[in-house]
Amino acid sequence: MQRTTSRSLDQIVGDQIAKWQQQRAAEKKKAVAHHPDPCISISRDPGSGGIQIARILAKELGMDLIGVQIIQQIAERADVSEKVISSLDEKEVRLRDFWLSSLFRTRHIWPDEYLDYLTKVIGTIGKQGNAIVMGRGGQFILPPEETFRVRFIAPREIRIRNVMRDSNTDFETSERYVYKTEADRNAFHCKYFCDDWKDPLHYDLVVNTGCMGAEATAASVQAVFKIWKELRNQGPSKTLEK
Repeated sequence: MQRTTSRSLDQIVGDQIAKWQQQRAAEKKKAVAHHPDPCISISRDPGSGGIQIARILAKELGMDLIGVQIIQQIAERADVSEKVISSLDEKEVRLRDFWLSSLFRTRHIWPDEYLDYLTKVIGTIGKQGNAIVMGRGGQFILPPEETFRVRFIAPREIRIRNVMRDSNTDFETSERYVYKTEADRNAFHCKYFCDDWKDPLHYDLVVNTGCMGAEATAASVQAVFKIWKELRNQGPSKTLEK
């Protein structure tokens, strides 16, 4: 997998911040209060096609796609993290920090430097809105009322075959990749969020991509996302009767 260089990362972050600033300037000219559109967080089993689906969604929905590698590198580089974090105004910083303090308090987490930057970066992206956040615990960090949380799964055999096809490797190599990546993601979520990332209750939509292509899956997500936004705009739903 191609690695993003420091220089290209700085450029990506700079371009994204400039885009956010332009959007805010346009809203101020119209005297419109900034109410960010919701984000989509994507969790996916390795080999389930999540990246390809996310690219289709970003294009169809006009959303920014923030890849897991970009998020990871921003969180690891304090200088770049600070640039992203400082893109918010004081009110938005307070709201973001309220979310994060609630996250740490309810999950009994004491963040180290990495988790502190990671949560602030993803929280900042959430406050800017209209973005698809890949992995890195976005489903736990971003508030559920502002985030459509999606998870992609598929039978392991199919996922191994997908990795073989996409990376042009043999079955054994692809199988090792799938098992190792699953183990790494399990360890990441257990360490930083003390929870089972595979639990369907953490998501608004879980899709088995094993018998669906990327286009069909993306269309399904768009349809449910549209309904989710309509219900969100109507306010709290009535309690279902037993």
